[in-house]
Parts: sequence; structure tokens; C-alpha cells
Amino acid sequence: MKHLKRTHYCGEVIKAEAGESVTVGGFVNRVRDKGGLIFIDLRDITGIVQLVFDDTTDRSVFERAGGAKNEYVLMASGLVRTRENVNKEKDVEIFVTDLQILSKSAPLPYEIHSDKKANEELRLKHRSLDLRNADLQKNLILRHNLAKATRDYFYANRFYEIETPMFIKSTPEGARDFLVPSRLHEGKFYALPQSPQIYKQLLMISGFDRYIQLARCFRDEDNRADRQPEFTQIDLEMSFVDVDDVLDMLEGFVGYIMREVMKIDIATPLPRLTYDEVIARYGTDKPDTRYGMEITDFTEAAKQTEFVVFKDAEAIRGIVAKGGAAALTRKEIDKLIEFAKGIGSKGLSYIRWHEDAPNCSFAKFATEQQLAEICKLLGCEKGDVALIAADKCKAVSRVLGAMRTQTAGQLGMIPETGYNYLWITEMPFFEFNDETNEWDAMHHPFTMPHDDCLQYLESGDFGKVYAKAYDLVLNGTELCSGSIRITDAELQERMFKALRLTPEEIESKFGFLIDAYRFAAPPHGGAGIGLDRLAMILCGAKSLRDVTAFPKTKDASELMSGSPGEVDMKQLEELHLKLK
Repeated sequence: MKHLKRTHYCGEVIKAEAGESVTVGGFVNRVRDKGGLIFIDLRDITGIVQLVFDDTTDRSVFERAGGAKNEYVLMASGLVRTRENVNKEKDVEIFVTDLQILSKSAPLPYEIHSDKKANEELRLKHRSLDLRNADLQKNLILRHNLAKATRDYFYANRFYEIETPMFIKSTPEGARDFLVPSRLHEGKFYALPQSPQIYKQLLMISGFDRYIQLARCFRDEDNRADRQPEFTQIDLEMSFVDVDDVLDMLEGFVGYIMREVMKIDIATPLPRLTYDEVIARYGTDKPDTRYGMEITDFTEAAKQTEFVVFKDAEAIRGIVAKGGAAALTRKEIDKLIEFAKGIGSKGLSYIRWHEDAPNCSFAKFATEQQLAEICKLLGCEKGDVALIAADKCKAVSRVLGAMRTQTAGQLGMIPETGYNYLWITEMPFFEFNDETNEWDAMHHPFTMPHDDCLQYLESGDFGKVYAKAYDLVLNGTELCSGSIRITDAELQERMFKALRLTPEEIESKFGFLIDAYRFAAPPHGGAGIGLDRLAMILCGAKSLRDVTAFPKTKDASELMSGSPGEVDMKQLEELHLKLK
């Protein structure tokens, strides 16, 4: 049999001229057998083309076409011709003169292209089939285009792409390390990198000036929709810079990828809020700013009432669901109150203004004038619902931030389109650990504090120490985190002391970096951008699994290959390990 060689991709046959001879290859998407007329939709990564066979087709070719079934792999040669019934842009078809069935498919475990998707466990078990779905292929192609545009942008801005090690020494990064036992060094372990943080700082010390890497990173933490145990980070570092230089470079990158990948122009400079501002307005450091419902503080006015919950609270704040009174009945509000309790709230107060007068949960403890003043401060009008939290400042912000998202979702207020980027700057250096009753680093210990905060390192007022650190948020998802780094040895020693690190711990965990800093280092800073998360949002996907070729499930399993799996005793012995 003559071997056919592809000349065109299926989705590109449209560019061929009528009468031109072409050869295509792909998967059978659908077969329609009309008796003396057979249509086969052939699919490859670029799209679908219609193959036609009729009573003038060579009988052996016609019979092979009649035996084709969904997902068979075919090669077909024939003449391009204009379709009689034009279907959108598919105005040409191939009248087939030769057909080869290269591979037959077994009966499918589920219908790949059905609008009714099979359950996720079955699709992940047969992931190679699932990846034939046009939506997933479109997502992964967008991710590819995003990666290409990333390299194009940073290469054009004189960044050098340098690979850093996968097997590193375990250092504190905030999550659990994945550990790899060493065969050659008994009792010792490598760690898989949570980020290339220390290595990219060493590259700045080495004089490379600008570094970029699409780095594979690993974190042993519980999975969720926007988290996988292994992920790709757009990792970068720059020398002789301060905060504005890094943010300007990243804003240029964001504008570039939106134009190149999404064909959208966005306004720059991007909005910037300090950490304290964003917590006060949204209750979270990763807000979705595509909708309002911002937090309002009315503590002083609330304390004028006789409501004991208000009088004993450090802060009283609320959010208003404009026009929400019809949908948020008392029963629905009770559900929101239970939701709030489930995330640690002591409870919620509310104002529901559905009729002529507002219905208020604390009405008997407030005068009409006091209630009117509170409604005015909140901006609560007829048709609205106000949800109010009273507690310590930190708890109120956390609860109302979650309630804002929950309520907006319930009321359908969250847009399905639009891309709202937001910088969060001046992050706290320390965060208080309620369990240990101590202050821990919010970022890695090499983050530069603001100069006017240094006085608080020795006084112990750690809550007043702010860092030259920044996050980039897109539609309520944290995309990027970065900072300017400490390069002054004396300041670094003060910071280690504030973090309660002993000289032995410092030497064990960071000795090689501290030693490198002894030989001078330029001022530098950088960031890590989640490529997977960015792709997920740009695709409009709900989960990282939809932009990852072979993802893990919630329990970090990979169902198709059966990972993680058992190993034999000989392998364990070589690694000096025993199982309990």
C-alpha cells in the first residue's frame, strides 16, 4: 500500500484552493453514513475538516471509509472542493481518493466530545483520551503561547534564562518540602525546590544582572482548585533595582502577554494599594475588584448603640449587597450567618431593607436616629442588605472578606469576563502566630524592610515592620509574589535575630548564601509569577487541572499512571530506608 505523507493540517485545508490535492491525518471525530454517501469529520490539533466519499469513489476506499469509527486514526488524500452547504468558516471539504486506517480504537470508556462530561475521576484515569477534547487542547495551546510570549518579552529585555537545580538542600519556604533520599549519602535527603529563591539571589551576586526561568516548583501541601503539588513559576530577578523598577518591568510583561496572547489592551500603570488599604477595603490581600461591595468601618457610630456585641468589639464593619434584599431573604441571611460561623466568626448582624423601613437584627438596641446614621455611613438604602461583623480588627477583616466573595457569588455579582489586575505593596514583614504566640516571617528572611521600620526590630514592635514586598492579584487570585532582597550583612543578622534563628540554624540553612554575600552583592529584587494560575484565569478555567496536561487529584494522586506507587524492598535498601 502506498504510504501517504501529510501535506496539510485539518484546520488549515481552508487555505487550500479548490482542485488542489492534499493529504491530511487525524482522529475520526464523527462518521455519517448515508448509504451511498459517507461523511467523516477528521480532527487534528488545528481543527476539523470534512472528508467526502460517494458512488464515484474507488470501492475499496469507500469500504474502508464505511468501516471507520470514532477515534480511529486515518490518513486521507483527495481534492479540495467548495462545500455545497457552507458551515460557518468550513467552506471547503476533501473529496477523498485514497484512505488509510492507521490505527483502530477500542470501545471508548466514555463519550469524549459529549456536552455531558463524564465524572472527573474517569476522565483523569483516561487522561490521554480526555486531552483529545477541544476545550482542553485549546487551554494547553494558550498555555504554550503564554510561555512563548513570556520568553519573548524577557529575552527582549536582556534577561538570561538559566536553569537552577532540582535537587537542593531543604530550607524553610513556608510549606512542606518534598524530600528525596540520597543513595550515596546515607541518612541525608535532597529537597525538591519550592522556588529557586536562593539560587536566583546567588546569580545576582554572580553578576548576571537579569535572570529568568520557567521553573518547576514543588510544595507538599493540600491541593485545591488553584493549587497543585508541582507547578510552573515564571521566576525572575534583577540587579540595581528598587520596588518601582521591578513593578514597571512586570507591568510591561502583563501588558505584553495580554496583547500577544489575548489580543486585549489593558491600561497601565496598574492600580496599586498598600496591604493595609486592601485589607481595610476588601478584607483580603487577594480581592476580586471586578465588583464592589467594599468594607465600611462605622465603629464609632455603632458603639453609640446599646448593643453589647458592638460595645465590646474592637472593630465594627460591614458590607452592603446593593439590590440584594429580594434574593437575600431572612432564611438566606441565616445561611450566610452559619457560613460565617463556619469560618470562625462569632456571628453576624444584618440590616435588610426590603419594605419601607429597614429590618435590623439589633433594632431594639438602637434608636431610629442611630439606625439611620449607620445606614447612611454604610450606604445601605431601600432594596439593600448590609452584613455586619464586630470583633477584633483581624477577625472582622477575614470574615467580611470571605462574606464578600460568598455573597457576591450567591447573587451572581461576579463577572465572568474582564481582567482586573491589582498590585498589593508594603506588605507586613511579620505575622503573629496565635498558636505559638510569636511573630513569624510572612516572607522569606532575605526580604528587605522599609528603612523607616528598622527601629522596630530591636524594640519588638514587629507589627510595625513593613517590607519592600509586593503581590500581583488578578480577579481574586494571587498571581505573583516578590520583594527587594537584603544585601547588608549587619541588617541580615538583625533580621535573623528577630526571627529567633540561632547561629547554628543560620549556618545550617543559609550558610552558603551568607558566605557568598561576604564578597559583595548588588541591590536586587525579583518575583515569581504562577504560570499555571495565569493560564487558568486567561482560559476562563475553574481549576488548574484544566490547564495542566497530567494533573494530580485532591489527594495528590495521578490516576492515569497510578502515582504515587509502591517500590520494591531492594530500592528501599539502596536508599537506606525501612517502612514501618
